[in-house]
Amino acid sequence: MSSDTDRNLTEVVGISDVASSSYSAPKQKLSDPDLAYNFLANVNASDDAAARVDLKRLRRKIDWYIVPIMFLCYTMQFVDKVSLNYAAVMALPKDLKLQGNEFTNAATSFFISYLIAEIPNGYILNKVPAGKWLGANVMLWGIATACTAAAHNYQSLLAARVFLGIFEAAIAPSLMLISSQYYTKSEQAPRFSFWYCGLGIGQIAGGAVSYGFQQLENPSFQGWRVMFVVLGVVTAVIGIVTALIIPDSPMAAQFLSEVEKVALLKHVSVNKTGVQNMHFKPKHALEAFADIQIWLLTLITVLISISSGVITTYSTTLIKNIGYTPPQAALLNMPSGIVSIFATLLVGYGVRFMPSGQRWAWIVFCCVPGIMGGALMSFLPSGKTNANKPGLLAGIYLINFVVATLIVLYQWVASNVAGSTKRVVSMALVSAAFSVGNIVGPQTFQAKDAPQYIPAKIIVLATQAAGAAVTVALFAYYRYANGQKEKREAVMNEISTEKSQWDNLTDKENVKFRYVY
Repeated sequence: MSSDTDRNLTEVVGISDVASSSYSAPKQKLSDPDLAYNFLANVNASDDAAARVDLKRLRRKIDWYIVPIMFLCYTMQFVDKVSLNYAAVMALPKDLKLQGNEFTNAATSFFISYLIAEIPNGYILNKVPAGKWLGANVMLWGIATACTAAAHNYQSLLAARVFLGIFEAAIAPSLMLISSQYYTKSEQAPRFSFWYCGLGIGQIAGGAVSYGFQQLENPSFQGWRVMFVVLGVVTAVIGIVTALIIPDSPMAAQFLSEVEKVALLKHVSVNKTGVQNMHFKPKHALEAFADIQIWLLTLITVLISISSGVITTYSTTLIKNIGYTPPQAALLNMPSGIVSIFATLLVGYGVRFMPSGQRWAWIVFCCVPGIMGGALMSFLPSGKTNANKPGLLAGIYLINFVVATLIVLYQWVASNVAGSTKRVVSMALVSAAFSVGNIVGPQTFQAKDAPQYIPAKIIVLATQAAGAAVTVALFAYYRYANGQKEKREAVMNEISTEKSQWDNLTDKENVKFRYVY
């Protein structure tokens, strides 16, 4: 049976009824109450006034206030991350005298530092408001991007990429946490899709930016150096704006009235994941590490993210090697962004409006074009006549369907993991899995395999197929886990509404919690 409780309530009862029926006034003493529970217990706003709030209008108000800045942050994190991809065809390797696999190692160093930085991120986000932490890190990675322009050899390039990875590690867990605070489970998917479209916009903008800066001719300050400085300054400004705009929590949102805050908190209470609790509970962190769903989610993320070696680091190089000039390769990489945006929006709105969401099916659906793209790149010959240029380009473009799978994985973590500590730790683990895949991905492109890189292309095909298979296994686990919870609930006394919604219980502790799939 579907566990999208909030969707059923919204569609069957009506949106205002969700606000009034999904929550009862706080009256029970809880052992570890969510900050939202304390706010509702002390706020000077009546339940009747909150029930009259038009939640569709309120949702639009929240959308326009926080989603655009989240979109800008994700756009710039992708542009800054893949700027090395574009710099590869702008003479950066030649100017820095890179040898052998040094370019690949520089690309990989970003994700190694990204992976290491996820360890403290899980703890910090349990203690520090996500908006402030995100804004500070966006500003700092903007500075790191600008400093890349000062690189003069392999070692200095490596240092710049390491610092970029450390600061960018905050982006995914911060955005997942912020999104989960303002939206119900089914509402989260299209919002995740919108800010995640920043990846596709970043691909398009990156191609245009690279093409433009390739037209600069200044021997003392090359075009790729100017590109890094400009991108870094823009990012740093966005970071400052982020810290000023994103509220510390829905309860502290100055753009909402007290009545609107009450209506929002009642509405999102159906998630049973809580809103904000700054108590770090080691027991809940250990539960995250022992939870089979987290390991399946991380495995899927690793497998699918290996294809990022094509998307984030080597796409322009692969296009150039088909037989195009560097400026042409930059422009021809732009359709990859269009494919990413199309797939992201399709999946996000598909999950929102398809009965029961069927998140697992959407992941499998996106893996199929990835498999086809890997096959086209692997098995279409690219001889001297380059007669297969269209097919090889199509292969590179099709792989970009897999970027949409990550919004489902991120949203699964936000929806299926309850308990403040467990949730931020799980978000950090899945983000770390993303970096593991991206560490492996570029390393499959070895200098000895140039210019075709056939082994790397075959690995793309194989990992996409494996990712689809593990997704089906996770779907089966969620159905089994929900069945076990229903059996437990049938033999237990009913747990109070307040306890299941606001007492910082994990998804395993809360017998009323149901996984969405």
